[in-house]
Amino acid sequence: MTILGFGEGAFRFALFVSIFLAMSLLEALMPRRERRFPRGRRWLTNLGILASDYLATLVVFVLVPVTATVAALWAEANAFGLFYWLGVPVWAQWILGIALLDFVIWGQHLITHKVPVLWRIHRVHHTDEDLDASSAIRFHPVEIVLSVFIKSAAVVLIGAPALVVVAFEALVNGSALFNHANLRLPPALDRVLRLVLVTPDMHRVHHSVYTLETNSNYGFALSVWDRLFRTYVPEPRDGHDNMRVGLIEWQDDKPTQLLWSLALPFRNPPQSRPDALDAEPPRT
Repeated sequence: MTILGFGEGAFRFALFVSIFLAMSLLEALMPRRERRFPRGRRWLTNLGILASDYLATLVVFVLVPVTATVAALWAEANAFGLFYWLGVPVWAQWILGIALLDFVIWGQHLITHKVPVLWRIHRVHHTDEDLDASSAIRFHPVEIVLSVFIKSAAVVLIGAPALVVVAFEALVNGSALFNHANLRLPPALDRVLRLVLVTPDMHRVHHSVYTLETNSNYGFALSVWDRLFRTYVPEPRDGHDNMRVGLIEWQDDKPTQLLWSLALPFRNPPQSRPDALDAEPPRT
């Protein structure tokens, strides 16, 4: 059994469980913020959404047998993609492959905030009012399926090797669990890490109720793209302890309900956003 066979799924699942448990333990030891809702209730909902994602991707794979790894294997077999056409050396394929795929995910994330129909789907993720490691798996099944196709297309165009794709998937999944964690890092460590990686404090800004903070810090693994494209906001205007997380339209317990969350793309907001939430946040 190889990592590119059925073992890939087992590898990713084992890695996910290991990092999730590690982040949950660290959250208990070094919490950044107090919780608004019982952890068990939120976890059941977020895990339920993850189960829905798995079922959706399974059904789609039966109909259209494509994943990022399958796409990479096809590109390798057919010598297709930029890396093959340009003769990029193997060591550079690893560096460029991971960087370019991370940029694709960054761009996909930005687009889900800019295109109204995609935002209706993506806001399922943003309605979580207690950010922790389980928030990293709170994505609507439709968004997950779309992401599979986008990554697969990017992999083919780039010509990223299958092992690079597996490594990238592990990196981005682990990074998402880390940067959604309710984790208090030493300030000096946070400053150093965010020079390269997205840290919990950096990503928490993205989950602010303020529109212009929500529309910032799109990175999942690497922090360079937000700095390069000027979407980086270093700190929330209200501070990490006092900031409100989630969407202002749903500051209640509804997002902790599984069926409500899965049906959210078909719901209209109950109220308009106050103008104050659209004001420009301070940038330093």
